[in-house]
Amino acid sequence: MENAGEIIVIVDDDITNLTAARNSLAGKYSLATVPSGDKLFQLLEKITPTLILLDVEMPVMDGYDVMEVLQSKEKTAHIPVIFLTARIDPDSEIKGLSLGAVDYICKPFSQELLVKRIDAHISFENQKKELIQYNLSLENEVHKKTRTVLELQSAILKTVAELVECRDVVTGGHIERTQEYLRMLVDLSIRHGIYADELLSWDIDLLVMSSQLHDVGKISIKDSILMKQGKLNDAEFEEMKKHTNYGVDIIRRIERSATENEFLFFAEIMAGSHHEKWNGQGYPHALAGTDIPLQGRLMAMADVYDALTNERPYKKAFSHEKSVKIIREEKGAHFDPLIAEVFLAHEKEFGEIMVRKESVTRNSGKLRLINAPPISTAAANGGRINMYAEKIHQYLSIAIKNSKRWMMQHEQRYAGKQYSKGNIDAGTTFQNDDAGNRTSGRNAS
Repeated sequence: MENAGEIIVIVDDDITNLTAARNSLAGKYSLATVPSGDKLFQLLEKITPTLILLDVEMPVMDGYDVMEVLQSKEKTAHIPVIFLTARIDPDSEIKGLSLGAVDYICKPFSQELLVKRIDAHISFENQKKELIQYNLSLENEVHKKTRTVLELQSAILKTVAELVECRDVVTGGHIERTQEYLRMLVDLSIRHGIYADELLSWDIDLLVMSSQLHDVGKISIKDSILMKQGKLNDAEFEEMKKHTNYGVDIIRRIERSATENEFLFFAEIMAGSHHEKWNGQGYPHALAGTDIPLQGRLMAMADVYDALTNERPYKKAFSHEKSVKIIREEKGAHFDPLIAEVFLAHEKEFGEIMVRKESVTRNSGKLRLINAPPISTAAANGGRINMYAEKIHQYLSIAIKNSKRWMMQHEQRYAGKQYSKGNIDAGTTFQNDDAGNRTSGRNAS
């Protein structure tokens, strides 16, 4: 048998017609015959045929009724159906094709013509399945490559963030810890229905990755202030507060020079708003309540908890319990009360992360660029962005451009090889249509 794997079901209440059709296809395909629509549906519970030959004029349920049922079910809607009928008027043929049939063959039929028409449709269906499978394979490949690019971008961000962090002798591990706190805070907020609609509209991986740059502006702060042992005086604190604006400046400079900068959207917001307070007494813009971007309110909680539980030049590390007490007291003052409630309801889980990360940081060495002299250069908005900020701008801009170029090359490589199954109809040649329709992989950034 030439095509033993291809199953054709013949549906006809006339035994003579069933026999004629079966004899025409015997030895070429695996065949099954049924006398009615009801029997067909029973058979389809057990097998999924390659094609159905369906008579129109049958008692109880005619071929058109059967076709409507087939099209209404997800399991059977994709099975190609050829009407095989004695009706030769154009209206009957149009009705059959309108219901979803792939062909309409009139009785009495030529055996050779029947075989040729069935062969053509089965060949088409097989090609369509292969293309759909190929499409899925390409989409998976693009998804994997997109994840690779995102991981590369994240690694670069981490390196840049650590360059900022290693100028401070006591904040080692701050970036990684705040990333974990932020992700947990977002996940728990969604679970509790707090700002869930807005959070679910975000790319959470992108948010967490971008949070690494929330303190990037500190690269523009003098070492004498950034690494001062003890409390800052008023003038020094005012200078330290500028790191939020410096961070926004740095990120905006990168955005202007990079064609692909979506993953910096969250970074700019968090850099500029993570020191705002719910009561309007924060900086740099004294925003209050929900005027503070949600990204900044979440980052504020993660950032402050980490600052409380770790040593700083101006303070010793507080215990988890004391830190939780301070956050509870600052609910509705420093912190968004709803976000604070989420934290307080799960404070033990945050404490577990703190203990685990503290152990990792204590046991790992970290390069420190102590006393690295800042070299000022001109900056946007009259700000001061030093040599390190310029390097950050250069590194990130190059990385973004390279990753964008890689993605373009990857798309060009597969140009003409992807197809939208929605555009595959009978008679279609297998190539991109004039509009260049192709399926595309997930937006991974």
